[in-house]
Order: sequence, then structure tokens, then C-alpha cells
Amino acid sequence: MTKEPDSGGQNPRIALQERLQCCDMLLLKKQTEDISSVYEIREKLGSGAFSEVMLAQERGSAHLVALKCIPKKALRGKEALVENEIAVLRRISHPNIVALEDVHESPSHLYLAMELVTGGELFDRIMERGSYTEKDASHLVGQVLGAVSYLHSLGIVHRDLKPENLLYATPFEDSKIMVSDFGLSKIQAGNMLGTACGTPGYVAPELLEQKPYGKAVDVWALGVISYILQILRASYEFDSPFWDDISESAKDFIRHLLERDPQKRYTCQQALQHLWISGDAALDKDILGSVSEQIQKNFARTHWKRAFNATSFLRHIRKLGQSSEGEEASRQGMTRHSHPGLGTSQSPQW
Repeated sequence: MTKEPDSGGQNPRIALQERLQCCDMLLLKKQTEDISSVYEIREKLGSGAFSEVMLAQERGSAHLVALKCIPKKALRGKEALVENEIAVLRRISHPNIVALEDVHESPSHLYLAMELVTGGELFDRIMERGSYTEKDASHLVGQVLGAVSYLHSLGIVHRDLKPENLLYATPFEDSKIMVSDFGLSKIQAGNMLGTACGTPGYVAPELLEQKPYGKAVDVWALGVISYILQILRASYEFDSPFWDDISESAKDFIRHLLERDPQKRYTCQQALQHLWISGDAALDKDILGSVSEQIQKNFARTHWKRAFNATSFLRHIRKLGQSSEGEEASRQGMTRHSHPGLGTSQSPQW
């Protein structure tokens, strides 16, 4: 049997051709004159900065997708952002990540056919529950950690993890949680990242301090999410009586994720091995009352997703003099919600 040559001995020109072919495959779009020949458009599910998301049924089958419709005229100057999102999504296949199923292009639009998830957003589901325990929070965080660990193994940094981007797959009680929205994600190819982006309240200290950053920014955001899922307060302190019913293991887990030094902060793999996730340390006591009370009080039910005033953060981003990618990221991501006291104008209490 002839031994195949390893990649180290491959002709550099052939290797480059293969990489280019791989990139072409990742960005491949199916051409169509009219998207209605491919999908029956049902109803509007939502809208973004320069796109609409429609419920669509694939013609010839009962298969439903969430169809992201992006007018090409709205894409001018932002093409690289969308191409990056497509390239990232094409690399991903994980049960807890919303999948990109297909990409279509017409003369006027770009269409991303996304896996349809129907279970609603994280906070809405918590509010609708009859009970909610620390064990529930541990199970939820464990699923998200598994998905983000997978992303990191591929060199992908999400850069915008927050409750709004955590969706339930189905309306059923045993539904899994899904990570969505890869518009700000980036493939970290060896070098550290430098573009300022994210959502206020979930942005890691090293990013705000204008330092190079990497995968650890996602872990910080997961720490903030874990903190919220226990009880919502204005600082990273475990004040009484709000944290009296939360286990020491949960507090220890959060401390490791909210470590200010990214070199000392847990990785996703370390977090997955913590006993609050992997063991039986999470308590089974119902904490729904305190959590739902804080969601209602601090997130204003009907407006919490858009409530954060990010003027000071936008000013901070503009001062960095970043590339057009950073400016576009700030326009897309910096006006989204945050929880009280975790904005950039207030430093966390350690």
C-alpha cells in the first residue's frame, strides 16, 4: 500500500489551490431569478439592520426554514461582513447551533435559509415556566458551553453571546437551547483579534481596554449569562439576600468565567469540567420567583431587548478609529439590550 504524502510535503501551489477551492465551496450560492420558485414565503418573523427574516416553505416538500432576505443595495460596502458570516456558518455543524441550510442569490437579493427554531428566546421561556432551579440553569449553560467549545475548536470566536441570541429549538419542555446570530463572528487564524464589537454588558474587559483579544471574550460573555440565570443584579457581587439561595459551586463557576485576566479565565473545556456543570453541585431549589421578578423589573418585558442606551459605548468605539468592519459592527450590535449596571460607564465591582 502506497503511503499518502502528508500535508507538510505538499506542493505549496497545490495547497493554495485547495484552500481557494475550499473558500469557493464555503461561499457557494445557488442562483435563482425569483426566490418564490424555490420557497413559498409565508410570513415575516423579524427584521434586522439590513435584512428581513421570513417563514418560508420549500416548494415540493413540507420543510420550513427561516429565510433571511438581504437586499443587495443594502449590502453595498458591507459585502465582506455577509461573506464572513456565510463562511463561518458553512463550517459549522452542531446540535446546539442554528444551522445554515442553503444560500440563494437573485439579481436583487441574497437569501440565507436558516434552520427554523420555534421555541422562543431564553428570557421569555424562563418567564413562562412554572418553576426554575439552579439545576435548570446548569443544564442550560452546559449546552451553550458545549456549542461554544465546538466553535473554539474550529478557531471561531462568536463575539456576541447574550441571552437574545440563545433560542429554544421547540416549544416543548425538553427543548434544547440553540446559539444563533453569527453576524459578528470571526475565524481567528493564529493572530489575536482587534476589532471592537459586541453588545454592552457582555463585552470583556480586554476588549473595552482596546487590547488584542481572542476566544476568552466568549467565556466572559457566558459568565455574564450564567450570572443573569442565577439572579439579576447591578454588579458582579454576590449580595445577600439575593444570592442566599445560590450554591457556592455556582458562585465559584461564575468567578472563574468572570476572571478579569483573560490568561487566567477558564476556557470552555475547563468550564465544562467544573462540578457545577459536570457534577451534582447545582441545587434543585426553585429560584423562578427571584429571577422572573428581576427580569420584569429590569428588562421591561416589552422593551428589554432594545432598552440599552449605548451612546457612550458608541463614542468609545469610534475613538478607536477601527476599520469599516468595526464601525459596521458597532452600528449593528451596540444598540441592543443590556442589563442594568453592566454598561461601559460603570466598571464591574470585583
